[in-house]
Amino acid sequence: MIEANAIWTDNDRFVAQASSGHAIVMDAAKDKTANSPIELVLIGLCGCTATDVVTILRKKREPFTSVEVHAEAKRATEPPTVFTEIRLVYRVGGRVSQKAVEDAVRLSEEKYCSVAAMLKKTAKISYRIEYV
Repeated sequence: MIEANAIWTDNDRFVAQASSGHAIVMDAAKDKTANSPIELVLIGLCGCTATDVVTILRKKREPFTSVEVHAEAKRATEPPTVFTEIRLVYRVGGRVSQKAVEDAVRLSEEKYCSVAAMLKKTAKISYRIEYV
């Protein structure tokens, strides 16, 4: 089981911590001093799927030199303002097989990324791959 908590510090800022013991600051105000909770969800998606892609490419012994995932998201206009559309761009460097990268991204999106699985309940997730 994973546990997490958020402790109000001041204004609209919170310090949050999960089972790993690492703390982060969140800020829900308009003038942000840190990432907002919804931004952290999108960051979590990028990190989750990037981790899957790296793990799969390593298992396939692909000589990648970089992996970056960029996300853009649209939100509902009425509360709760959930994500309704998410576009991911995977940028992969190195002399990698395009099929290996495509397979890794597809497996992450369809099978392994738990964050994507949750977000798919409200958002259409699309992606493209760029080779750098």
